[in-house]
Amino acid sequence: MTEGNAQLKTNARRRLSQRYLTMLRTHLGTRRPGNGDRAQELGRAVLAGGLATLDLAVMHEKAVVALAARHDFDNMRNGSMKRAGAFFTQALIPLEAAQQATREANRHLCLRNEALRTHTAALAAANRLLEREVMRRKAGEREIRKGKEHYQKLFLESQIMQRKLRQLTRKIISAQEEERKEISRELHDEVVQTLVGINVELAALGKGATIGVRTLKEKIARTQRLVANSVNAVHQFARELRPAVLDDLGLIPALHAYSQSLAARKKLKIQMTAFGGVEALGSAKRTVLFRVAQEALTNVARHAQATEVKMSIREIEGAIRLEISDNGRAFHVGKTLSAKNPKRLGLVGMRERVEMVGGSLTIESAPGKGTTVRAEIPFNQEKS
Repeated sequence: MTEGNAQLKTNARRRLSQRYLTMLRTHLGTRRPGNGDRAQELGRAVLAGGLATLDLAVMHEKAVVALAARHDFDNMRNGSMKRAGAFFTQALIPLEAAQQATREANRHLCLRNEALRTHTAALAAANRLLEREVMRRKAGEREIRKGKEHYQKLFLESQIMQRKLRQLTRKIISAQEEERKEISRELHDEVVQTLVGINVELAALGKGATIGVRTLKEKIARTQRLVANSVNAVHQFARELRPAVLDDLGLIPALHAYSQSLAARKKLKIQMTAFGGVEALGSAKRTVLFRVAQEALTNVARHAQATEVKMSIREIEGAIRLEISDNGRAFHVGKTLSAKNPKRLGLVGMRERVEMVGGSLTIESAPGKGTTVRAEIPFNQEKS
């Protein structure tokens, strides 16, 4: 409270105290009705002056002391004290009414505050739930975006793989067609021509009944050689497709026979060492090793311009290793295995075969060192 406000209250208290004394004196000196209204009017003035019940009580006490000499308040018979008390009670009515209104307003305010606190707590809880929900949804959106990006990546990879598969399929079809053309050409050039020669010789024999025995024997011997050549050519084609010795005798004899035949035809020196336990592998794995060796040796004969080849089959920890190395011309492995290279199909086929039985294939080639093809497949003592 400022000094100005305090002074105003002091002046109001002094003025109203004098007024209270005057009105109480009038009230005690007359018995006219309406003094109750005047007392309440005085109470409203006290309330308007910013004073409280205690201030009014002090005013009443001072007025009673000032009027004690004239009115015998100790004499209960004259009723002065009772009438003074009644006046004070009437003056208190406006203040009590104001206090009652204030208490009621405070009660409503407390109720409103309590309701506000409850509402605020509920709102805070709802906000926390909302924040958690927002965080959950943001996390979900992030996961959805990640999933979308992941599936887009998988989709693109799938498209790339499909394109590669289509290219590989076309290459396989082309390779099969080329192989059929080669077989057809070889059959025509070797077997058919030989059979035609046999037919000519037999026709000549049929027409030459008068020829001598010696000449007849020479023609028969020549015809037998043609038949033998024809049989050898057919056997050679059969071995190229799948050697019977692989199924009848095993991997090592099949590789030995193929190596001897290729070395004789291509004038190669092929040195072979083998671990006998390889025959414990299953048929599928032995076939894979044979095809890898066949393809590798064929590539050496066609492209490497090598004079010596070393082929070994040995046991390593938990696997069988087939290794074929030559002293021929090197090549760039990465470029040869690229998707656009038409010569890659044989190497890809080797790798696919080895991986199909759970193995791995590596190819190393360097100038001056030749090329090494290394295939490793699991060794678990399978039975055919």
